[in-house]
Amino acid sequence: MDAMTFPSFTPGAADALLFDLGHVVLNVDFEKAIVCWAGHAGCEPAAIVSRFVRDEAYQHHETGTISDEAYFDSLRASLGISITHEQFLEGWNAIFAGEMPDIASLLARAARRLPLYAFSNTNRPHVEYFSKEYADLLSHFRELFLSSTMGLRKPDAEAYDHVVKAIGVPAQRIVFFDDLAENVRGARARGLTAVHVTSSADIANALSALGI
Repeated sequence: MDAMTFPSFTPGAADALLFDLGHVVLNVDFEKAIVCWAGHAGCEPAAIVSRFVRDEAYQHHETGTISDEAYFDSLRASLGISITHEQFLEGWNAIFAGEMPDIASLLARAARRLPLYAFSNTNRPHVEYFSKEYADLLSHFRELFLSSTMGLRKPDAEAYDHVVKAIGVPAQRIVFFDDLAENVRGARARGLTAVHVTSSADIANALSALGI
């Protein structure tokens, strides 16, 4: 099945629901970080955009194997800007732009019927920020599986296997929602039923098809 193909559901086909966070539960706008950093550095945002890449240091930061300071040092070098750790952190956490449309009501609706979990590639500063800022929304989840805590990240097979084992139900009975096609493919390869989320309507349609 192609990642863009919507799965065929029947009522009662799931024992647990698993949600990515960024662009599924929380709205994320990375441009806000770029604008913040450019303002502190006194340069045009376009200069930073052209240099920013999700490189090996970025992935190590997401799995908690390098410190925030080490990652911001790598950004300072790759972006060619001299700003402080505090200024990097300000921009880093500025990316959160509220809840995705209708997601609060959809999670509340789903949580009345099934256990909900979240599974996100993220890092310590973002976890500290969104755990406080969106505490009410995130309270719908029984557990948050976070790459920076697990030391594993999507779309690696070990990450999905870890989450499935922790949830404790068969992979095929877990419906996973993610906005990135590569993560949807990775989940399906490990036996999960995965939905490629392009808007909250995809979640609403899946819940309806599941009889929720």
